[in-house]
Amino acid sequence: MTVDRCAVYGLLITSYKNINMTNYQNPDVWKKSMLLVKGIYTELKFYSKEEMHALTSQTKRAAISVPANIAEGIGRNYKKDTLQFLHIARGSLYELETLLKIAEMLQITKEESFKKFRNKFRNVCVY
Repeated sequence: MTVDRCAVYGLLITSYKNINMTNYQNPDVWKKSMLLVKGIYTELKFYSKEEMHALTSQTKRAAISVPANIAEGIGRNYKKDTLQFLHIARGSLYELETLLKIAEMLQITKEESFKKFRNKFRNVCVY
């Protein structure tokens, strides 16, 4: 992934070397991703019951996957493993953004709701 592509979301982690490998809760990217999960759960309360087992469930899983993979990656002993989990977290972030765009397209949520999360996505960029 190039820095230009990552710049779309804002660059929080410039190098995995800056991560304290003993405490996964310290990196700002993990903290911001946890706030993103909280925001997603709040927003999903407004989705229809009809979407409970489809879009809602998948959106929750994608949101939870971001901080979970950051934490798991930081807990790995090898740099390559850490980077792999950070890449998975980034992929989950892209999946989450896509799911929110689908909800907007299907008029399950309003554009204003999606814009609110767009800024949070920019704060959580993992590469």
